[in-house]
Amino acid sequence: LYQHKIGYVSEWELQELFKEASLSLPGYKVREIVETFIAGDTNKDGKISFEEFVSIYQDLKSRQISETFKKIVSRRDGIRSFGGTSGISSEGTQHSYADEEKVAFVNWINKSLAKDPDCQHLLPMNPDDESLFTSVRDGILLCKMINHSQPDTIDERVINTRKPTTFHMRENLVLASNSASAIGCTVVSMDAHDLMAGKPHLVLGLLWQVIKIGLFADIEISRNQGLIALLEDGESLEHLMSLPPDELLLRWVNYHLRNAGTETISNFSEDIKDSRAYFHLMDQITSCEEDEFQMKIKIDMSGLNEWDLEKRAELMLQQAAKLDCRQFVTARDVTSGNSKLNMAFVANLFNMHPGLQKFLMNGEETREEKTFRNWMNSLGVSPHVHHLYHDLCDGLVILQLYDKVNVPVDWKKVNRPPYPALGANMKKLENCNYAVDLGRNVARFSLVGIGGVNLNEGSRVHTLGLVWQLMRRYTVQVLSDLGDGERVVDQIILDWVNKMLSQNGKDTQISSFKDKLISTSLPVIDLIDVIAPGMVKFHVVARGENGVLKKDDKINNAKYAISLARKIGARVYALPDDLVEVNPKMVMTVFACLMGHGMKKAKP
Repeated sequence: LYQHKIGYVSEWELQELFKEASLSLPGYKVREIVETFIAGDTNKDGKISFEEFVSIYQDLKSRQISETFKKIVSRRDGIRSFGGTSGISSEGTQHSYADEEKVAFVNWINKSLAKDPDCQHLLPMNPDDESLFTSVRDGILLCKMINHSQPDTIDERVINTRKPTTFHMRENLVLASNSASAIGCTVVSMDAHDLMAGKPHLVLGLLWQVIKIGLFADIEISRNQGLIALLEDGESLEHLMSLPPDELLLRWVNYHLRNAGTETISNFSEDIKDSRAYFHLMDQITSCEEDEFQMKIKIDMSGLNEWDLEKRAELMLQQAAKLDCRQFVTARDVTSGNSKLNMAFVANLFNMHPGLQKFLMNGEETREEKTFRNWMNSLGVSPHVHHLYHDLCDGLVILQLYDKVNVPVDWKKVNRPPYPALGANMKKLENCNYAVDLGRNVARFSLVGIGGVNLNEGSRVHTLGLVWQLMRRYTVQVLSDLGDGERVVDQIILDWVNKMLSQNGKDTQISSFKDKLISTSLPVIDLIDVIAPGMVKFHVVARGENGVLKKDDKINNAKYAISLARKIGARVYALPDDLVEVNPKMVMTVFACLMGHGMKKAKP
């Protein structure tokens, strides 16, 4: 440290000096120290001298030593371990989590919800302590992050925000869990109790799913048609549309790297450790910016001359900050090749600065297709479903869904990847034939005119015909369980709904799942009031004049109804538009889920 005695210490040198002195601090903490020091600078020169550095170091070191004895968790190379069990863990199981992921998520949440008035009691969180795990306890932050990733998933009128009691906190967590499931998160191994307890591995696991869904939302051709520019020679648009977001993201990076005349990458781990790809990517996307009213951002490429990779990564992140994209990774995360956090960093870059021209195209994913896809993914099928037809063409996901709805699958008959180079499609076709056979002869589905070849070829009509029946069976399965295995048909659900409404003084009777009254959502809201008295805030429900509602009122009622259903514990996958437009298939699932929840509550 002697070389610094004759000069002053810069912010970057300060972090390096701490490191050399065996006190490694994240950039977040160093910047905080610099800001605090400048505010209280005794000699008012705005610089940190060697003597001042020593004073800061000694103060920090003494605090660190005292805090070490207070730790109840163990640290090892950025991994924290802790004792405890989850609902599916055996007694004494130890879980661990990566500290850098916690830091990244905290910083992202702090930025995303900084202006949300309902989160001011929680934010900003300190990335260096365990506040993230206690912050999810009241459920407000989770609900808000779900809406940040997928806007309007939760009607915020349903969230308990005013000094919630423990009971209200649990309601918020049930709402968050069911809403996360509805957007495609797998939540089968956790419940409100686990989240209220702030179990780190479960909290981080759920938050990563929610954040990832938000980051990847626009990395699909139906949402960002500029991605058509990534088509390769001889490739069909259908194939490009079938690629998962992480592969599209990699293609996007390489598209810009090729345009920059530099080497491409094949992953977000080893290939990005030297920061070269990031420098060239940012330089290229800023050169594509078309906003003539915005001052052009110039990326300083001189950092490529820095031989120390961690210093180079820091210089690269300083350029990312110019783009308001310094998120998810530290210099150490780049040089260590943390693939999860680097992928999140690149996804955020894409969302902020895609640098792609706009195209016009048809074939966007329908609301129904998205609902089915989210439902499948929430059940934890593997592989994850990104493109409904392409990802189901080998039959494996469909066969997993049969397992979920208690249709026995003989897995010895199933062909699994890797498929042979020759005859791969034949193996996939055999799986599809088996799936149709199970549906027709065991599940007793109506599959007239549907064969394995239709699923294998990704036929939209035939695939939806089977998937809808699988989702319907899943929805009414709980009713069969409660009814001692009695087969539940639509009329039974309809009769139960009308009986519950009439017995409790409600006049919103429905004649079928096509009844136009359903477009107001009033039958759903009234039924929820019957099942969970006191849950509905009727002053926010639009009744209209003589039962006639404007379109906006119908939409607001529908949003409120769907969020209420999830809040009381019904795992509903339908969307508000399904009620407004009276989509009979999805309307049936809403009432079936409410019936299942109502019967479960009534059962002793």
